[in-house]
Amino acid sequence: MTVDQGGVPAEVRLARAWLSRAVEPGSVAMWRFVTEAGPVAAAAALRAGRAPQAVQALVGTRAQEDQGLDDLARVQRSGGRLVVPEDAEWPAAALHCLTLGALQQQAEEGDRHRHRDRTTSLVPPLALWVRGDRALDELVDRSVALVGSRASTAYGEHVAAELASGLGERGWTTVSGGAFGIDAAAHRGSLAVEAPTVVVLACGVERAYPSGHSALFARVLDHGALVSEWPPGCAPLRHRFLVRNRLIAALTRGTVVVEAAARSGAQATAHRARDLGRSVMAVPGPVTSAMSVGCHELLRDRERGATLVTSAAEVVETVGRLGEDLVPPAERPGSARDTLSDVARRVLDACPVRVGVSPERLATVAGCEVLDVLRVLPALELHGLVEWTGTGWRVAPPPRR
Repeated sequence: MTVDQGGVPAEVRLARAWLSRAVEPGSVAMWRFVTEAGPVAAAAALRAGRAPQAVQALVGTRAQEDQGLDDLARVQRSGGRLVVPEDAEWPAAALHCLTLGALQQQAEEGDRHRHRDRTTSLVPPLALWVRGDRALDELVDRSVALVGSRASTAYGEHVAAELASGLGERGWTTVSGGAFGIDAAAHRGSLAVEAPTVVVLACGVERAYPSGHSALFARVLDHGALVSEWPPGCAPLRHRFLVRNRLIAALTRGTVVVEAAARSGAQATAHRARDLGRSVMAVPGPVTSAMSVGCHELLRDRERGATLVTSAAEVVETVGRLGEDLVPPAERPGSARDTLSDVARRVLDACPVRVGVSPERLATVAGCEVLDVLRVLPALELHGLVEWTGTGWRVAPPPRR
């Protein structure tokens, strides 16, 4: 048996490469068949047409195609690789939630082979095509998904970039889909502080989609990775974006929705994250903005609502380890009045602004004894709140600039 450079039998990697092209991701029945039979035996059975009918139908005419070796060579020429569950860098811990989701769905469906919509199924990937030098499991170990609308506003892009850069400075990886709008702002925010970022694509990793982000993806490869379930050459078909959402949600510890319309892919990613038991967070926006309607709907959900976040520190506190990643209390402007006693506040309020008055007059207005007034006046003067005019006490004017 030949073993490749990753320590995985060559026939196993080749079988998974063939399966990734023959089978569209998101099928519990196919995942179950490959898991039970093994990738090599499963691929052989599908090629020969000997697989169970319900599974064989998922492959269709692709069973006659064999581009596994070509796909492996093509991704290698682009500086990438195929990462399989048998590899040491496979993010098993992150993707375990998808395994649990698939088992639950399998228990619900039994042996009826009733196929659920692939865009909502929670199924582990059979393999992942990756470009980038860093190990995939290390990249996503401490990661957060930042997603949002393509038709974003300046406000949303600013917030996404600030969150991503703040997360990067704290040692966290940002994961998103590489689209225009919020996704791109999140990736650029991480790159601005030279932090790792991961783009999860709905097409082959050797092509830039959208094409306008070719330069951005080249920069991503310096610090992060491009990841896809689809082999080289695959087109970004519309349904693949919806299937991909579960992978963005599963690879990360939590998903932050920065901006989202009433119906959007960002909301779908948040729903997948919630189904997987991951943290879901949302950034509030102007109540008049159509691009924040989805965020506000997530926040208003009483049963499974999202956590409101406004900074990277709050995101880390939500997804971080208990007792370690805590956000400091919000800083509030202090005032000398904050430390005053009740009597001192009353005396200060009784002081006039222009002319000075006697302690007896202050006692009458403040409703206290003259002795109490005489006791607190020195402290008020020390704080620069009152002053002696020569004939009485008044409020001290603000210092001149």
